[in-house]
Amino acid sequence: MRERVRIERGRGALSNPAARFEPRRIVPLDGDLDLDRADEPQPLQTTITPERTRTIITRNDSPDIPFNRSINPYKGCEHGCVYCFARPAHAYLGLSPGLDFETRIVSKPEAARLLRSEFRRPGYRCETLALGANTDPYQPAERSLGITRSILEVMAEHRHPVTIITKSDLVLRDLDLLQPLAQCNLVSVMISVTTLDRKLARFMEPRAVTPRRRIEVIRTLSGAGIRTGVLASPMILGLNDHDLERILEVSAAAGARSAGTILLRLPLEIKDLFTEWLQVHYPLKASRVLHLVRETRGGKLNDSTFGTRMRGTGPHAEMLRRRFEVARLRYGLSEKPRPLDTRQFRVPREKAEQLPLFD
Repeated sequence: MRERVRIERGRGALSNPAARFEPRRIVPLDGDLDLDRADEPQPLQTTITPERTRTIITRNDSPDIPFNRSINPYKGCEHGCVYCFARPAHAYLGLSPGLDFETRIVSKPEAARLLRSEFRRPGYRCETLALGANTDPYQPAERSLGITRSILEVMAEHRHPVTIITKSDLVLRDLDLLQPLAQCNLVSVMISVTTLDRKLARFMEPRAVTPRRRIEVIRTLSGAGIRTGVLASPMILGLNDHDLERILEVSAAAGARSAGTILLRLPLEIKDLFTEWLQVHYPLKASRVLHLVRETRGGKLNDSTFGTRMRGTGPHAEMLRRRFEVARLRYGLSEKPRPLDTRQFRVPREKAEQLPLFD
């Protein structure tokens, strides 16, 4: 008898495996999970836990990431994207990369204060900061907590350049901050559009806004004078890659000026989570999709080698890259967003701060 999987409504992962650092693992016996049980548990609720942290800027030296500084206001993401490469990071909190990742969110309420202090450090050198490089800075919790907005306020005070990556329409709430930054070439926004298929998006990204709404976000941002691009990612061969050209076409028509794409990555626990999700939601495609993943990852489900981890290897990966380049050029999209201006950075005086003797 095959184990019956409980599908949590509005959640991406189908299970909650133990974090890889935990000494114990609980494995349900065959038949333990039954949708017909009278004592079926209530739907999972999201909990937000504030974190006390001493630093807010994360630095990296990866050769295949176009930035070396980023800020993530949240750990975990309620959007629940089953493919999210950030899921394994939840294991460092003693939490599961599965359902815990999308239901047990950690926030950083001191982010703005810490960032302001960082900017005031002697010798601070201004470089563009990426906001939301791991998890979405505009996930549902942001609507009430406003941490991302407070970070943007600090950016505006200091005229500091920032790039934003999101798949949420909540970014439109902050147009009053983004427009002045854009006028000074201090902000760009990338909107993630994984597919134009609403049904597929609902399964893959259950708590994110619809693909159509994301295209409208591009249109609104662009119309407000904010340089906006589209991130057609991740591309999953055999599942959503047929949408690649159309995503670039409708995004360009909506005002996007640049485009990027990343091949599906399945590091650590994501391999099993994605395989489980695929076999339940798309059982007839599962074998083919996983075969194509291996074809682009040297026979494995994941290859973390710098230089190829974002784009894969082999003929299928090369064909996807060529398709992207042809479509990008056809619709007049640049490969990279225009560089932002780092020369305007300033440290405004505090109200009670003594004026310097020489200015």
